[in-house]
Amino acid sequence: MTLKALFKFSSISLILSTLAGCQSLIQAESKHQRVHIFAFNDFHGNLEPPKRYLEAPDPTNSNKAVRIPVGGVSYLADAINKLRAQHPQHAVVSAGDLISASPLTSSLFLDEPTIEVMNAIALDFNAVGNHEFDRGTDELRRLQNGGCQQYSHAVPCQVNTNFSGADFDFLAANVSLKRHPQRTLFPAYKIKYYAGMPVAFIGLTLEATPSIVSAAGIQDVDFHDEAETINALIPQLQQQGIQAIVVLIHEGVAPTQRLNQQTCAGLSGPLIGILERLDPEVDLVVSGHTHQSYICDYATQNPAKPFLLTSAGQYGTLITNIQLTLDGKTGEVLQKNARQIPVQSESYMVGTTRMDTTDLYEKFNPTPSIEAILMPYRQAVTTISARVIGSAYNAIPRQILASGESPLGILIADAQQAAALANNPQGSDFALMNPGGVRADLMVNAQQQITFADVFAVQPFGNSLITLSLSGQQIRELLEQQWSGANASFPKILQPSQEFSYQYSASRTASPRAQNIRVAGQPLINSKIYRVTVNSFLADGGDHFTAFKQGTQRIGVGKDIDALQSYIAQHSPVTAPMTQRIQVIQE
Repeated sequence: MTLKALFKFSSISLILSTLAGCQSLIQAESKHQRVHIFAFNDFHGNLEPPKRYLEAPDPTNSNKAVRIPVGGVSYLADAINKLRAQHPQHAVVSAGDLISASPLTSSLFLDEPTIEVMNAIALDFNAVGNHEFDRGTDELRRLQNGGCQQYSHAVPCQVNTNFSGADFDFLAANVSLKRHPQRTLFPAYKIKYYAGMPVAFIGLTLEATPSIVSAAGIQDVDFHDEAETINALIPQLQQQGIQAIVVLIHEGVAPTQRLNQQTCAGLSGPLIGILERLDPEVDLVVSGHTHQSYICDYATQNPAKPFLLTSAGQYGTLITNIQLTLDGKTGEVLQKNARQIPVQSESYMVGTTRMDTTDLYEKFNPTPSIEAILMPYRQAVTTISARVIGSAYNAIPRQILASGESPLGILIADAQQAAALANNPQGSDFALMNPGGVRADLMVNAQQQITFADVFAVQPFGNSLITLSLSGQQIRELLEQQWSGANASFPKILQPSQEFSYQYSASRTASPRAQNIRVAGQPLINSKIYRVTVNSFLADGGDHFTAFKQGTQRIGVGKDIDALQSYIAQHSPVTAPMTQRIQVIQE
């Protein structure tokens, strides 16, 4: 072959090779892409293993269950890192309540350590939940942007004097600024690209947030309908060529399913009403708020709503590993599935019983980089948390009984009534406590001691106590709000101090349900003015108890956690009160 012929042959080969390469590139670009989303919700600053277990199916025997000790952010990081290594095209997301109502190691430092470890985990997005607003919008902005300006009762930057805020994005599609209604507090959505294909992540909280956080901290923002907010964003996203749409929403349902039992059967709760109005272009709904675990192909409930619905329980005890398959040409979601992964951590003791890890599920390990972040916070809190407050023979549970009473809830009410009597010359007739404000069982150690850490876990909000005046008629209206309006689906029974008692019908649905209402053993008189002690959250009308907002002659009588500490110290060894203040009657 001549040199000219060789050159011609080589040129043709090169052209063919180049064309083949382009064809391969075109084929590669049009190949379907698998994207994994690692999701959790309601973390609530649970940095340390929370001494909880999950009951999961025994993989060796479907008729049996196995208990798995779970949680702890150092183990959560290891689980996410392993998933990340297996699935490089991914996002790590949280569906709200990442912070607040937190254990001592996080809450004592305004949840700065939670932000720092989530930066290390490389969290991408956190949809704001109601608890993100517990300390107000200014403090929430500080956690996003960094800085050490004080906006709440606690001093910021106690450990990290250069707190730089979150590297990840808070999302708040349905929270607008009152001064600029077209602007949201944080971005409504963010977009991530996978092999050039976009996936949109919309984040939002429940519209009812103002009813469950202190009004004082959210005066600069408005909260809007969830479904309307999401649906209005869909055309904007589609105009940008985005077909894959993920919603991170801090609202949820109550399931009846077991772990990884993928079904929609028995789901109930406020999120259902949102889903039924949601644009079917949504592909995935990652939810929270109810602290429950579920995976539901919602098309089995309503074929017109073909999205996948998930939630990963609470406290970082589970990760939902969600897989989306994207069409390589259009970017649309072709397939979606999910599985819950228990974050198995370490064995722990419950009294004299040991909860051991199991080889039937994957075990995770502490992550050195996370441990390094936590160490100075642990050191700073050790002396404070170990301080002994009092004693008890046994742990006092917050479990809600059939009457709606909780042993710990009514003990807290007694403590707040005692504080009001001690700190208020005008006195107090009785106290009422909201059940949602009781965040953990009151634990005791092996020496039957109650420490400050135990008390703080129960009452982490730092709410003020307020004694206010209500008429007997207003108190009747207040009691009816436990079962009516926004509380109709999930009644919220206020926990009464020992001076207050009543009965209610289990079968009656019309008002009045409460009867035989007594204060200090005497019948409630409609025209009489009573002094009632509640926390500042309730005093502002929280949990839809708007009757409290009518209360007059308000006087501050201390802090909720101080009241509980003092009561335990004075009554040790403290015991659970008898739950007979509220009685359910049959009609």
